[in-house]
Amino acid sequence: MSEQDHVTVNDPRGPVNNGWGPQNNYYGISADWMSRKKVETVQVVREDRLRLADRFVRPTGYHFAAGRLRKPGAVVLLDGQSGSGRRAAAIMLLHELGTAGTDEAEARFEELPATDKGEELFAPSAGARFLLDLSGIADEDTYVEAQRDLAVRRSQVEETGAHLVAVLPAGLEHAHTPDLEPHIIRLGRPRGLAVLTRHLRMDRMVFRPSDLGSAELQQLCDRSPMRELASLARLVGAARESGRFGAEFAGWLDQAVHAVTDRAGEVGRQLTDVRSTPERALLLAAAVFEDARADTVYEAWRGLLRAVGHEEEATTELAGADFRERLAALGIERGPDGSLRFERLAYADAVRTYFWAHFPGVRDDLRDWIGRAADQQDLTLDARTDLVIRFGECVLAIERPDHLFDLAVHWADGTAGTAGDPRAVAALGLGLSHERFGGWFRKRIYDCARSGSPSDGLVRVLTTACCQYVGTTHPHQALVRLHHLAVRGGGAASVARDGLFELACRDRRLYRMLIDRLRERTHREPRTATRHLRLLTELLTSDHAMEPPSWPDLFMGWEAVFSQPPTELWAPLVSSWLTSAAEDTTRDMALTVLVGATHGRASALHRLYAIACDWVRTAGHPARSSVAARFWEYIDQAQYALTEGTQRTGAGPRTTEEAR
Repeated sequence: MSEQDHVTVNDPRGPVNNGWGPQNNYYGISADWMSRKKVETVQVVREDRLRLADRFVRPTGYHFAAGRLRKPGAVVLLDGQSGSGRRAAAIMLLHELGTAGTDEAEARFEELPATDKGEELFAPSAGARFLLDLSGIADEDTYVEAQRDLAVRRSQVEETGAHLVAVLPAGLEHAHTPDLEPHIIRLGRPRGLAVLTRHLRMDRMVFRPSDLGSAELQQLCDRSPMRELASLARLVGAARESGRFGAEFAGWLDQAVHAVTDRAGEVGRQLTDVRSTPERALLLAAAVFEDARADTVYEAWRGLLRAVGHEEEATTELAGADFRERLAALGIERGPDGSLRFERLAYADAVRTYFWAHFPGVRDDLRDWIGRAADQQDLTLDARTDLVIRFGECVLAIERPDHLFDLAVHWADGTAGTAGDPRAVAALGLGLSHERFGGWFRKRIYDCARSGSPSDGLVRVLTTACCQYVGTTHPHQALVRLHHLAVRGGGAASVARDGLFELACRDRRLYRMLIDRLRERTHREPRTATRHLRLLTELLTSDHAMEPPSWPDLFMGWEAVFSQPPTELWAPLVSSWLTSAAEDTTRDMALTVLVGATHGRASALHRLYAIACDWVRTAGHPARSSVAARFWEYIDQAQYALTEGTQRTGAGPRTTEEAR
C-alpha cells in the first residue's frame, strides 16, 4: 500500500515530503516529466488511480470500509496512524467503487479542499465520488471547524446519493465530534514487507524472498511510512538503471537501503571536512545540476559564489587545483556522456536536502541564485525542469512555498508565449500538486487573479496552471480564478477567457455555474458589468462545448443578457444564433429561447426585430427569410401577450427604451 511513489532522501530532522506521483501534462514540457522526476501530487485522475491500484496493498479494515461505501449517500471517515497509507486507501475506496450504470472513466471523481473558504460550490450528484483529505490539519481549533464543514457536506452527500471518503488527521482522536463517530473506520498498518514486495514486482524486479531477509531491511519495513517504502523501491530501480552498482538485485537493494538510512549522516560528515566556501558551493552546485555538463556546473558554481558574496581569491585560477581535481575531491565523477554525477546513489538528493535544511541564513541567496541559474543558455528544457523540481522539493520540505511561488512569478514576467514560461508552469504545478501546500498555492493564485496586478506573462502562466492542475482536482476553484483573470485588462485576458470557456464547456455543472457567476457579477458590479456581460455573450456562442448546452442553461444566459439595456454586443450574437437556426432546422428552439428570455421587455423585443431585419438584408437567402419570418412571429406573440397583460391589469403603458 502506498500513498506516494517517488525517489527522495529524507533528513530525519527535516524530511522531504514525498508523494504518490501521477503523470501530468504541461504546455511546452514533455508529457512524462513529472513521472520521471517522481513529484508528489494529489491529482486523482483515472490513469493515476490505475497506477496506484497496481501497487496497493489493502490494510486491515479496508474491506469493511468498502462495504459501507457501496450504499448511495455513504460517508466513510478513515482514521489511522500517520504514514499508514490512509490517503491511498481513500483514493482506492473511491476508485474501486465506480458508479452503477456509468462508465468509470467518465464518473465524477473530485477532491474537496480541506480549508479553503468562500469559493467551493459543493454540488454533489448521484453517484459522484469525493475525496476530502484532512490529514494535514495539526491543531484542534482548525479541526473542529473542519468537522462543522464536513457535517454540512455529509448531509448533502446523503441527500443526493453521492459518496464521500475523508481522511482524518492523526493524533486528534480526542477532538472527534460525536455525530461523526458512527462513520469512522480505523485502518491498520499494512505489512511493510508486502508493500515493498508489491512495488518491486510492479517494477519487474527479479528477486528471491531470501533477498529481503536482512535485519536492516526488516526494520525499515516495520517502521517506515508507506511513502518511504515506495521511495525505497524506486531507489532500487534507480540503482539498476544506473548500471553502476552491479547486475544483481542484492547489490541494488544494498545501495538503496544505504541511500535511505545513511546519506544524511554522510553529507554531514563530509561538510565537517569540507570547510571552505568554494568547496561547499561546488558541492551544492553539482548536487543541484547533477547530470549536467561540467561547463554548466562550473558556471552555476561561479554564480553561487557571487550570490553568497564570496570574495574572489587574489591568485589566478591557474595557480590552484583544476576543476577536475576539485570535483574528484568531493566524490563527483564524470560519466561516459560527459555529465557529472555523484559516486553514491541518491547522494545529490541528500546534499540538496542538507543545505536547505541546515543553512537557513542563505536560503534567500539560494533562491535568487536558482532564478538566475535557470537562465543559463546551455540548459536544455529537461535540465531546466530538473532545476525547478529539485529547488521546489527543497523549499517545500522546509515550509517555504513562497520561495517557489516568487520564482514562478519572476520567470513568468516578461514572457510572451501562449502558455507562458515552462519553468513557471512547472513550479506552480509542483506547488499545486503538493499534498500539504496545494491549498496555499491555490490561495496565492486566487489573490493574484482577484486583487493583484499580474503581468501578461503571469496571467498566461496562471491560466495554464488553472487549466492543467486546479481544473483537474478543484474545477470550481479553477473556474473562479479563470473568471477573475478573464475580466482583467491586458492582452493576456483573451488567453484566460479561452481557458475559462474550455473548462466550463466540458462539464454541464461548470457551465451552469459560470452562467450564474456572470449573471450575478453583471448586476452586482456596475463598474465592470460590461466585461462580465461580454464574457456571457461570448460564452453563449462559444464552440468549446463537447456537446450542446441544455436549453434551460442557454435561456438563463440570454435572460441575463436581455435584462440589460441593448448594447452593441447584441447584433453579432443574435445574428449568429439566427444563422445557426437557418443552417439547422432542428434548432428552431433557439428562436423561442431568444424571445422568451426578454420576458416581454419592449425595448429588447424591438431590438431583436431590428437585428433580424438587418440579418436578412445582408444575405437575401430564402432560408434566412423563412427563419426571420418565424422569429418575427414569435416577437409579435410576445408583444401581443404583453399588451393583453397590460389591458387586463388596467396598468398604463410601460416606458420603453428606443430600439437601437
